[in-house]
Amino acid sequence: MPEILYEDNHIIIVNKKCGEIVQGDKTGDETLADTIKKYIKKKYNKPGEVFLGITHRLDRPTSGIVIFARTSKALSRLNKMFAEQKIRKTYLAVVKCNLPETKKTITHYLVRNRKQNKSYAYDKKRINSKKASLTYELTAKSDNYSLLKIKLHTGRHHQIRAQLARIGCFIKGDLKYGFPRSNPDGGIHLHAFKTEFIHPVKKEPVSISAMPPDDTVWNLFKPLI
Repeated sequence: MPEILYEDNHIIIVNKKCGEIVQGDKTGDETLADTIKKYIKKKYNKPGEVFLGITHRLDRPTSGIVIFARTSKALSRLNKMFAEQKIRKTYLAVVKCNLPETKKTITHYLVRNRKQNKSYAYDKKRINSKKASLTYELTAKSDNYSLLKIKLHTGRHHQIRAQLARIGCFIKGDLKYGFPRSNPDGGIHLHAFKTEFIHPVKKEPVSISAMPPDDTVWNLFKPLI
């Protein structure tokens, strides 16, 4: 079972492990959504099919916070909140690069290649491109790596991975976007660390954090997060 970070009658928030898939793909592997449905069915002794709405996705090699809706009302409201960028998300990334500035907002134009399942970031508008913006902040450094705290201003396919690669900043383990070698577990050092929003039904502030996975590099930085 994944770590449950928050749960009520309307939403459930979990800490996804790297390698888990949120929604079904061509691999046919069991999804995180399927696992959570089984958990709800058992915990609440629910007969029949369990409703669980997928409000957003997290790349398979990425870890961290995923929000699911437990009711159709919560799903429609969360979808609207995501579309209107009313759900604030902060990520952590372990990278290898020399950043000219310790804090900066960067903007690119992303073009998605569905065949490659990859996005390419450009400095100027291209045909079929979508504007992407984030702010990174250098939080800590080790001999080999840097820890970045990243705030998303838009939600694009592989946005953080593509934008950081564009500025020559490569996420540890991310072969697809330029890091020279993969991690042993196939994951990458990108973690959805924090989410903040107003509850779609209760209208109360919700602020949830999830610590990164247990590995040597993450553990080096955890005291500094």
